[in-house]
Amino acid sequence: MARLDAIGVIVSDMARAIDFYQRLGLDFGAGADEVHAEATTPGGLRVMLDTEASVMSFSDWQPPIGGGYRSALAFLCEDASDVDRLYEELLAAGGHGHLAPFDAPWGQHYATVLDHDGNAVDLFAPLR
Repeated sequence: MARLDAIGVIVSDMARAIDFYQRLGLDFGAGADEVHAEATTPGGLRVMLDTEASVMSFSDWQPPIGGGYRSALAFLCEDASDVDRLYEELLAAGGHGHLAPFDAPWGQHYATVLDHDGNAVDLFAPLR
């Protein structure tokens, strides 16, 4: 039986992407190189960053055209103030605000930042 082991995110600039995602607690360690980097979450799931050039070297993948985002990673935060802090920190690191923090009707304080390549980073915490 197959099990989910990793999530891949395609990026245009590896160093910039590592800097951005490290702000969310991902540690890419010494094994990162110019085309591939991996971070393992406390639960064992790996987040893999691969450059566009690397992916195009073995597949027919092409960057999306016309907007929308490529992928989304959702990060559980400690509380609403942590969502707000990370949102501002990611904007300062060059991310683009997609949804400013708000209290969502489904019971979470929620926000979305797009990274430099248009990948969505959802930040959320349960409303207390």
